[in-house]
Amino acid sequence: MQELQVIIAFSGFIALLLWGVHMVQTGVQRAFGKTLGLWMGRAMGSLPRAFGTGLVITAAIQSSTATGLMITGFAVTGLVSLVPGLAAMLGANVGTTLIVQALSFNPTALAPGLILVGVWMFRHYAPGRARDLGRAFIGLGLLLLSLNELVTMFEPLKNAPMLGTALDALGDAPVLALIASTALTWASHSSVAVVVLIMSLALHGLADPALAYTLVLGANLGTAINPVLEGGHDDNPASRRLPVGNLGTRVAGCALGMALLPWADPIMHALGSDAAHSVANFHLIFNLAVALCFMPVLRPYARLLRRFLPQRSDPDDPARPRYLDASAREVPAVALGQAAREALRLTDLLRESLQLTQHALLRNDGQAIGRARYLNGVIGQLDQSITTFLATQDQESLSAEDEQYLKLILDFSMNIAHAASVSGMGLLGHASRLHKKHWALDTGQKAELADTLERLQRNLRQAAALFVSADRQVARNLAFEKEYFRSLEAKAAERHLERIKTGLLDAAEIGAFYLEILRDTGGINAYLVNAAAYPILARHGELRPNRLREAD
Repeated sequence: MQELQVIIAFSGFIALLLWGVHMVQTGVQRAFGKTLGLWMGRAMGSLPRAFGTGLVITAAIQSSTATGLMITGFAVTGLVSLVPGLAAMLGANVGTTLIVQALSFNPTALAPGLILVGVWMFRHYAPGRARDLGRAFIGLGLLLLSLNELVTMFEPLKNAPMLGTALDALGDAPVLALIASTALTWASHSSVAVVVLIMSLALHGLADPALAYTLVLGANLGTAINPVLEGGHDDNPASRRLPVGNLGTRVAGCALGMALLPWADPIMHALGSDAAHSVANFHLIFNLAVALCFMPVLRPYARLLRRFLPQRSDPDDPARPRYLDASAREVPAVALGQAAREALRLTDLLRESLQLTQHALLRNDGQAIGRARYLNGVIGQLDQSITTFLATQDQESLSAEDEQYLKLILDFSMNIAHAASVSGMGLLGHASRLHKKHWALDTGQKAELADTLERLQRNLRQAAALFVSADRQVARNLAFEKEYFRSLEAKAAERHLERIKTGLLDAAEIGAFYLEILRDTGGINAYLVNAAAYPILARHGELRPNRLREAD
């Protein structure tokens, strides 16, 4: 019975440790996620900067796996080349050792204060950066408390025969110990938690130095597996170059580490004051050694990866950027022109999506729903590619006019993507509901909706033309379209109320449903106006701060 309680307690504190790491990671990513991503993409220009970027990002979010997936995402879109990406991964692997170094000093006394501050921030602030940082502080406090409890738990286990036998068996089979640690790290998604657990085993004499260092090698190998499994889900082998390359550096480092293991203990003993610090130092020195060995040979290593994982691209894939060329970043005018051309592609795709949506709503076409959803997803992917491409542009090379044009392209692309999102989540959702419930709009509703969707597509063509021409009068005309959609919704709401008053309750549900469709068309039109008309009118000083009349 006592053994069962110990197992349950041990498993619970391990779960608390993993949950603390998860809360820190998600809290930092929610607070600075987009900023971290943009900063990472902008800082990948040279190998030293890429290495430092990977190190700093990982130290902030406490997960080399999350950093690896982020860098892989940049590499898949072609916005980060393979060599800087590999350098950033080496930096990420070193960054996770800094977390272990900090935890090796047992800062448990800070845990209650961190949890107190975190809970206060989480409950006091509205959803936003401050609240997300409070979540990260809570996670850090839970992490420190769980580590302290685990260290305390191992104290009475020094003389446990079963644990000693298991660890002795692993000590006699280093390859098995390496595999076991690799599997545990892969399953937990956290090399930090596994290495800290190894530190606790070493501190209490449950694992001799050779076994502890072997387990650390396995933890480093296990943390490289998740990006390989999660980073590339398509049929293009090139999308797996970066995670496979990182795994290759881990495998080579572990093979060398296993060969040099007999000489590791004297060196670590000289550097560390106790067994726990020796494990943390070995973790740090191993990753630094791997980085120093591979940094000079990253370019030939990248050529080898390109040879065995060739690029396989579908030229007809609409989600593939057609005009974004990384080599054009040196000439801002060319880079901005390419981004603007890619942004115009979004309007072509959105127009096709709206045509399919019209078929789905008016002709109950189920196949059109699936195709339109796919196109809306493509628009979101292209918007992300455009955003990352512009974010990685060297800001020092941009003039004031270039910076203004860059913001204009970003606003246009973002608003078109938001319009596609409203179309996908709103109009296509309504089309699916019509299809599933076998509802039918009446003749007047169908005619009005057809005219509305045609008008929406015409406004989309005007928005695309405005993005190129910046005509002031056309911008005013497009802005006045918002009044048409407001009036349309108001008239439909009046008709709906009249039907309810006259007792036509059967049509009330359809009427409310039709009102939701009109609201979403107005939302899409509002994003089109925000994308193209408002920036021009704001530049000419023709926009009021709000629609409120000044008080008398």
